[in-house]
Amino acid sequence: MNYGKRGIVNQAKELNSGTDKWGKKFSLFGFYILLSLIIGFFIIGASAGIGVFNGIIATAPDITNIDVTPSGFSTFVYDTEGNQTAKLVSTDSNRIPVTMDMVPENLAHAFVAIEDERFYEHNGIDIQGIIRAAVRGITTGNFSEGASTITQQLLKNNVFSGWTNETKLQSVKRKIQEQYLAIQLEKKMSKDDILINYMNTINLGSNTLGVQAASLRYFNKSVSELTLSECAVIAGITQNPSRFNPITHPENNTERRNKVLRKMLEQGYISQVEYDSAMADDVYARIQNVNQETGGDSTVNSYFVDALTNEVLEDLIDAGYNETQAYTLLYSGGLKIYSTQDPKIQAICDEVYTDESNYPEGTKYLLAYELSVQSADGTVTNYSSEMFTSYFKEQKSSFNMLFNSSEDADAAIEEYKAAVMSEGDTVLGEKINLTPQPQVSLTIEEQSTGYIVAMVGGRGAKTASRTLNRATDSYRQPGSTFKVISTYAPGIDSAGLTLATVFNDAPFAYSNGTLVRNWWGSEYRGLNNVRAAIRDSMNVIAVEAITLITPQLAFDYLKNFGFTTIVEKEVINGKTFSDIQQSTALGGLTKGVKNFELNAAYAAIANGGVYIEPKLYTKVVDHDGNVILDNTQANSKRILKETTAFLLTSAMQDVVTSGTGGSVNFGTTAIAGKTGTTSDYVDVWFAGFTNYYTATTWTGYDNNAKMTNSAEKNLSKTMWRKVMEKIHADLPYSSFSIPDGIVSATVCSRSGKQPIAGLCDGTLYTEYFEEGTVPTESCDVHYAGTMCAIDGCPSTESCPFKTAGVFELTPEVPAALQSGFVNYTPTNSAYTTVTDENGNTTTVLNTCHHTAEFMAQQGIDEIIAAEQAAAQAAAAAANPEAAAEAPPETVVDTVPENVAAGN
Repeated sequence: MNYGKRGIVNQAKELNSGTDKWGKKFSLFGFYILLSLIIGFFIIGASAGIGVFNGIIATAPDITNIDVTPSGFSTFVYDTEGNQTAKLVSTDSNRIPVTMDMVPENLAHAFVAIEDERFYEHNGIDIQGIIRAAVRGITTGNFSEGASTITQQLLKNNVFSGWTNETKLQSVKRKIQEQYLAIQLEKKMSKDDILINYMNTINLGSNTLGVQAASLRYFNKSVSELTLSECAVIAGITQNPSRFNPITHPENNTERRNKVLRKMLEQGYISQVEYDSAMADDVYARIQNVNQETGGDSTVNSYFVDALTNEVLEDLIDAGYNETQAYTLLYSGGLKIYSTQDPKIQAICDEVYTDESNYPEGTKYLLAYELSVQSADGTVTNYSSEMFTSYFKEQKSSFNMLFNSSEDADAAIEEYKAAVMSEGDTVLGEKINLTPQPQVSLTIEEQSTGYIVAMVGGRGAKTASRTLNRATDSYRQPGSTFKVISTYAPGIDSAGLTLATVFNDAPFAYSNGTLVRNWWGSEYRGLNNVRAAIRDSMNVIAVEAITLITPQLAFDYLKNFGFTTIVEKEVINGKTFSDIQQSTALGGLTKGVKNFELNAAYAAIANGGVYIEPKLYTKVVDHDGNVILDNTQANSKRILKETTAFLLTSAMQDVVTSGTGGSVNFGTTAIAGKTGTTSDYVDVWFAGFTNYYTATTWTGYDNNAKMTNSAEKNLSKTMWRKVMEKIHADLPYSSFSIPDGIVSATVCSRSGKQPIAGLCDGTLYTEYFEEGTVPTESCDVHYAGTMCAIDGCPSTESCPFKTAGVFELTPEVPAALQSGFVNYTPTNSAYTTVTDENGNTTTVLNTCHHTAEFMAQQGIDEIIAAEQAAAQAAAAAANPEAAAEAPPETVVDTVPENVAAGN
């Protein structure tokens, strides 16, 4: 500043200058305007900010409607003794809730110490923490340090579930709402409630949610049993469940655990002695041991649990849930499913069926193969098992994907790859699955309750859950096991058959003309009753019986027996199929049956004729303890009279004691059952029961190959006995009781009717009957008189070939069966029923053709000589040794005593 004379003069001029005065006025005015704008912008900005803030708060979820309880929980399956047999989980549901009294104090303190040290002091947000994080961010440029309280984290996990995919703007909005709601939540919920919900919610790695699931996963024990060191391990996972996973990254978790312990010591939660002890604990060695013992994260459910989950899903849908809701509830709803599985019986089944020494030597392996190949130009070609099969069938027409060893299969795979791949091709993917053959299945049911107590769905290692279960999913032909339930059950129950009813095992054809063949070959055994037909599994008589009672009646009974796979009428590939046919008697079905349904049918017989729908669980309880599926009541109905069930049981006892199923008899209790074999031994069954349990075993190749050796053909019976003998080892002997309404009577075994004294003395036997069904007709098989050696019929008075004695005649064939017998004429039977014009019927004895008129014709001597010569030739052909010893010129003029019609 110039304070000299010139300076003072210049200042005076400036003060008196008009231009300068207006310039200053405008400058001041501009300053005021600028200041006003700044203040205005500040006010507007503040108002807008307050408005935005209020808007964000206004759009926050209503605190009164907020539920911070975790929503996804594991479902558990329990057996009949209360043991946990399975845990069903899906994404975000491997959680087992616990209450605060179950959580060790050290675990609660560990989380507070590492995650929110002022948790018990703040009101939901930690101002100190926010300021600290802000300062750290400004000074370091790293704003990653969080200041979220446990309350905020609880809200973030259970209310703001979409935060992982939010933008920065959405993140700011969410954090403001999160802090606001944290304050509100602390007003309505105690610290302990907030903390326990947090500990039940958090992700703790290895697909575990919550402290209980983590404790079981890493230490194989309940959270209540955790040590201080173990508590610190779990609390240390929270910040980054992948990075701090104690199984996959123990070194990272060690650093974090040590920090947790240090924080707990600093904050006064533990003493120096406790800290030192925990630090010295070799906790990670225990974790690795548990991981090996429990098999890691991959849990494959058993065949029983697979079947159970399918049944529960179906029942949930039937109860009103849609498919998605049912699935979510099953795998994320924290359900408790109480199954019918008996752990002791299942253990026996598993022991027998996993023991490879119980299977025939020479196990084969069925290959399933898929290959994806990328060529040099980028083209991708996929090759299937069918294409693999076609390639090798060109070399060998009988090729069927079965190999004697895995090495043979590998060699075939390499050969195929060499054939389909060119130079420059690369394998994108390859799927190889070798399944041991023959395969097996088993169902065991407690027939008095309908409980399926054990199940085996296949042989070999089970590599995944909900794979093919041959006990519940496979359709296989039931063979002769169907004779009892399709034919003899309805026949005895409502069509007039008894165990004594006699049929003729002789050439008989289906309605299409195809001859019915017995399983033992071309031999026929003549007259046999129903008991013998069941015992020896006689095919011809079974078809005769279903023809007599009608296939429609058989089909109606099969529906009552619970079969869901039988077909009334169905068009498949342009052809119409139906199981209302004669071949149903032998188990020749359109589709086949399921093991557990066949077993349930036999269980109905074992249960006195009452069918109980088989069940795999008794009840399902939701996360809150409410019963949502009650399956305790038996869904039952009477499908057979109790007397019918007993008669069938009695006949099937003979199967075990002297028939086709003799090898299953272990002798410590009464057993009834039926064998079943399809053509060429493609499917082999045994279905049987005691007073305790009903079991059905199946054996066969998945690709329907034929079983060739005796061990394979008898495997179903072998496994049935091995399992059931062990199950009954400690059970008392129990015989099948005779119900009211059953009587016994002596009948002729050749006719099934009242015996004639002096004629039937050698064929008497005592049979069980339902009251009112004991036959009243006299025997029509045994005949005292003379027989013709030429016709094998009772002789006329003028017959030159007659001989006197007691003979067996073929009884008259029912009209419904006459067209089925090959070359049948009325004279094939000893009797013919004649109806006169008034409707009266009489039975006429058929005699030989040597009537008076026949014998009176010209040249009768030559005719008789020719008949005699023909008889001699037939006898010689039948017994050449006897013919050679016979004296020359012997004239046969009598019938040998052992000749019987129909044989």
